[in-house]
Amino acid sequence: MSRMLTAVLHGPRDLRVEERPIPELEPGMVLVRVRRLGLCGTDVHYFEEGRVGAFVASAPFVLGHELCGEVAAVADGVQRPRVGDRVVVNPARQCGQCEFCRAGRGNLCLNIRMLGSASTRPPTDGGMAEYLKVGAEQCYVMPPQMDDGIGALMEPLAVALQALHRAGSVAGRRVLVCGGGPIGLLIALTARAFGASTVALTDPVPERRELALAMGADVAFEALSADLPNQGVLPIGAGIDEGFEVLFEASGAGAATEQAFELARRGATIVQVGSPLEARTPLPLRQLLVKELQFVGSFRYGNVWEQAIRLGASGRLNLKPLITHVLPFTQAREALELAAARGAALKVQIDIGSRNQGGMDHP
Repeated sequence: MSRMLTAVLHGPRDLRVEERPIPELEPGMVLVRVRRLGLCGTDVHYFEEGRVGAFVASAPFVLGHELCGEVAAVADGVQRPRVGDRVVVNPARQCGQCEFCRAGRGNLCLNIRMLGSASTRPPTDGGMAEYLKVGAEQCYVMPPQMDDGIGALMEPLAVALQALHRAGSVAGRRVLVCGGGPIGLLIALTARAFGASTVALTDPVPERRELALAMGADVAFEALSADLPNQGVLPIGAGIDEGFEVLFEASGAGAATEQAFELARRGATIVQVGSPLEARTPLPLRQLLVKELQFVGSFRYGNVWEQAIRLGASGRLNLKPLITHVLPFTQAREALELAAARGAALKVQIDIGSRNQGGMDHP
């Protein structure tokens, strides 16, 4: 019981399954037996390139930050969670001391440590392992009715909720989401649940547009199309004041951001959620000026985790269709390759729980 299996990234496409010691607990920490892990675009970038933007892996490390599990042990003095609790893990551990933490904006923490990230030196190991050590404050007890797959979706749902909070109220407003990946679809679903009068989504992949419609979007159109009126996005001959009132750019493509400015109504709010793919993205400042737009960023998540879990457990959001593939831990590399292919896969998850239930019996 002193060793565990991990999937360690040594370099681009160099993922190795290795045995490591089970982490020893420190004050305020808990040991989580990982059950389900979701793969994110950042995991794919690390797997394919060994980096995400400016974050370059300085040493081998364990990927993964979308996860849920079961508490296997707690340090002395930890009251919650308790051993045996099923928990969703917030992968971002804030310092609690810097000016942003004290102001209630911990997602901007100056000393944040993110699971499965090369933003620190050395990188911080993530959840692609049988066991993981995290702070007790990072754990949220899962409702009994929430299964592991939905639990592992709470991190991207928290990203979506943060974006909705940054936008202000969407009730009764026309909403456009640029990008039909998991985050974009979650924003569209949540906007609908929060009372948006119209929810439209744009994506270049037909299957994702079809899924958006099946999940409740009113309109899904081809990204960057010049023929928007004939696709039912806006009435033919629509003026500038018949555009969208709240827009979320969730793809990271500069061209999509530019299109969001074009489709925004005067006085609209545009929320940048997707991480920019280009080093520099030109912005249409004239439209920002003459339409008096609000252009704001949304980074990770603030104090939205309890809301995400309540919403995820409520049944108001149909999250199951987002999970397109679930592979066993023994196929971690195949899972990353599937996610990297960007084809039929939407949210790929790894079932680590089937490997570690019942002890540490390794062949």
